Amino acid sequence: MTANRKKNSPIAEALLAWYDAHARDLPWRVGPKAKKAGARAKGAAPDPYAVWLSEIMLQQTTVATVAPRYAEFLTRWPDVKAMAAAPQEDILGQWAGLGYYARARNLHKCAVVVARDHGGIFPDTEEGLRALPGIGDYTAAAIAAIAFDRRAIVIDGNIERVVSRLYEIDTPLPAAKAEIRERLEKIWPEKRSGDFAQSLMDLGASICRPKAPSCLLCPVSTHCAAQKAGTQENFPVKAAKKAKPSRVGAVFALMNMKGEMLFERRPEKGLLGGMLGLPGTEWKESLNGDVFDSAPAKAKWKKTGEATHTFTHFHLTLDVYAGAAPKGFRRSSDQQWIRAENARVPTVMKKALIAAGH
Repeated sequence: MTANRKKNSPIAEALLAWYDAHARDLPWRVGPKAKKAGARAKGAAPDPYAVWLSEIMLQQTTVATVAPRYAEFLTRWPDVKAMAAAPQEDILGQWAGLGYYARARNLHKCAVVVARDHGGIFPDTEEGLRALPGIGDYTAAAIAAIAFDRRAIVIDGNIERVVSRLYEIDTPLPAAKAEIRERLEKIWPEKRSGDFAQSLMDLGASICRPKAPSCLLCPVSTHCAAQKAGTQENFPVKAAKKAKPSRVGAVFALMNMKGEMLFERRPEKGLLGGMLGLPGTEWKESLNGDVFDSAPAKAKWKKTGEATHTFTHFHLTLDVYAGAAPKGFRRSSDQQWIRAENARVPTVMKKALIAAGH
């Protein structure tokens, strides 16, 4: 006599039924309709490479921003072996504008490891996935659940909000993460783990929004403690944010006779590591000494404006100077001449180019 399979919780049943009817159509997703068409049909099973790529790209970035860029990545590098064979500089260039550039470096490192050490096949467990470069607890759980249907507890910002409201969890984040996980452990289904994770993500994105949630449309509103109490918008509770410090610096737009601008590749480690940018000073609390000591050449520098940008941990203001390359100037080995409109640079450097008149 075989043991009875554990029944899904009412919350899981309701969310999976809602997901089957209302799943978002996303380019990296194999939705319930495609899966229902047949497990053996082409495109009816999630591609681990596509899941991995989308999850890395979606970290700290919106779906609307990622969708077109994801398509570009997939066109250039259709599988993990193709990405592993590409120069890291190409990956970084394609990543320009998506922010958090350590993700791009780790994207390439991970592709190399999967292609070299795993024959181009991603590990199918959280433990195996966590051993890869750039894959932490969340990403490992998301890939294990969505690509391989492992029972892995996936917790992103949308899921934190949904669960905090369902159970009126008043512990401030990030301390509340442990309680959120405990609650999810009790309702997470054994089967359709990936669909359940994505149902929670979709619910948070479309109905259980941060402001003005559409509770009348919610498939689990009858189970929601916050909805019953009318306190939905009080959750999740977040710890008070610390004020971001400010830093300043200067960059130099040096032009040659061909109308090209001098760019240099930033050090591999550190913020914007490995990306192209304008030569300049370090970014500090204040500019001490003569900023022109950091200029790439002795030129007639003219300040053309400022570029401001906010990173995760600080605000930055860059003084932007422009000048013409003096006769006999020679660039260093980590510098190159590129027309400004052709340079693949991060957002802060795009702002600096605009301030320089390009």
